[in-house]
Amino acid sequence: MWNRIGTIFLAGVAAVAVPSALPAQMAQPATMGKPAAASAPAQASAPASPHDFSGVWNLRATPAQRKYLGSTWTADPPEMTPWGTEKYNSYKPSNGPRTHSLTETDDPVLKLCLPPGTPRIYLQPFPFQIVMTPKEMMMIFEYDHTIRQIFTDGRPHPKDVTPTYMGDSIGKWEGDTLVVDTVGFNEKTWLDRDGHPHSDQLHVVERFHRVDNDNVVDDITMDDPKALVKPWKSQLNFQLKPEWDLMELACTDNGAFVEFEK
Repeated sequence: MWNRIGTIFLAGVAAVAVPSALPAQMAQPATMGKPAAASAPAQASAPASPHDFSGVWNLRATPAQRKYLGSTWTADPPEMTPWGTEKYNSYKPSNGPRTHSLTETDDPVLKLCLPPGTPRIYLQPFPFQIVMTPKEMMMIFEYDHTIRQIFTDGRPHPKDVTPTYMGDSIGKWEGDTLVVDTVGFNEKTWLDRDGHPHSDQLHVVERFHRVDNDNVVDDITMDDPKALVKPWKSQLNFQLKPEWDLMELACTDNGAFVEFEK
């Protein structure tokens, strides 16, 4: 477990977590020293409903994405407004082309243990679980027990939405695609681990589509007229991990990992 927590600050800072990093979750039951009994022929499982994303999922980068997806959304940086550029240049990230040490960084996640926010939470190299109910899709992230609620019962965004880290998320189905609209952000988070900023005008639209039983694609559009000249788009691929369970991870425990830089 400690090796997994450490990836936030060490190897995981620049790379997306891979299944080999989670041996405990893949453990098989012991046979008590007896030969395994012959099992009955496996029966093909019923295909998953395209409207049901239940299960534990882990980010899987394509070969092209492995160069950057551990810390940001695209190979090329977004075009920022003067306000966004000033903010970006003032930050001291511990990832990307302007890497700072853990003692120097002002990354709000690493320095203050603040929630990563939406959509940066996906870049934390840890899995998450989706639970579907009649009124919402709940995303339970292993990272710091963060929970995101996506309401699917037809409600609109509140007129007086309270600014939060994860934002207010409303989902609706368009065929087999769940379109999630998120607004109502505070300005305490970054868009990624490289230090790209956003304002309270951030508007995130995601399109979740289950391409097969084991894979979900999420097309993300980040729009913020105060920080970005044009919307910033990316696509994420999540792989189902039916044998995994979420573990406990508390951000406040990670202070000890600064010692590894010495």
